[in-house]
Amino acid sequence: MGTKRQESKKGEIVINEKYIRFDWAVKRMLRDKANYDVLEGLITVLLGEKITIEEILESEGNQEAVDDKFNRVDIKARDANGNIIIVEVQLTTQLYYLERILYGAAKAITEHISLGQHYDEVKKVYSINILYFDLGQGSDYLYHGKTAFVGVHTGDMLKISVKENNVIKMKAPEEVFPEYYLIRVNEFNDVATTPLEEWLDYLKNGRIKDDTKTPGLAEAREKLLYLQMSRSEQLAYERHLLAMVDQDCAFGAARLEGHAEGFQQGRAEGRAEGRAEGIMNIAKNLKSMGLKTEEIMKASGLSEAEIDQL
Repeated sequence: MGTKRQESKKGEIVINEKYIRFDWAVKRMLRDKANYDVLEGLITVLLGEKITIEEILESEGNQEAVDDKFNRVDIKARDANGNIIIVEVQLTTQLYYLERILYGAAKAITEHISLGQHYDEVKKVYSINILYFDLGQGSDYLYHGKTAFVGVHTGDMLKISVKENNVIKMKAPEEVFPEYYLIRVNEFNDVATTPLEEWLDYLKNGRIKDDTKTPGLAEAREKLLYLQMSRSEQLAYERHLLAMVDQDCAFGAARLEGHAEGFQQGRAEGRAEGRAEGIMNIAKNLKSMGLKTEEIMKASGLSEAEIDQL
């Protein structure tokens, strides 16, 4: 069941569907310890092992402002083994996204080791990124990246000897370095036959099977219900849905039509992180339409030199 909305004559949003969008749940509901099992289910399905969240850690992505709809929303958690797990939802195009998730993982590591601690206190980081925009080329909806050291001439995988509890053990680099999961929601083909695909069906379409046994989704059916929210929470959620519609209209007009007025609307709606690429694309469109450099400068805010390079 997808989230269905219709607007009354008075502009009131009527919700015809019972499940709340995941990006909203991450921001508001899944930080509650009573709801950890929903997020644990998604991580368990991705990593292929049972994950228990011990606590939610403070993260710079935890924002509550109404106008943050273009920003990411994320959760930073610690599992029962002390590993750090970052779950991030990105709704709009983001420049230098790979660099940003690298920075996020590095920051998580340094935030949780104190000066003077031994390096064996460094924690493994899993960066799970749920993307609602097109990121480069590739036909799959899930990509997994991890670090391995491969012999240039032999092709063998390097393992490191370490002494733990007075026993010599072999440790692979991928056991230490961060791992990254990129979930490209828009690439999912809407046919859910595996637990992971059931999660994608919820992320993309808001659908959860009535008889699901998938970790996290059975709990989501009971906890991520619109009708269970207070009226103030429902109103906030409805404003969020309206904002998402406004976002789609603004960015769609600006990117597809290249119209200066649509661009200005998209620019006004955008936040600093998400609008740089849109500005360049619109300027290219305006230039291809034959507008003069002065007009493009006025519409985009770019310099003459920047426009000449397009």
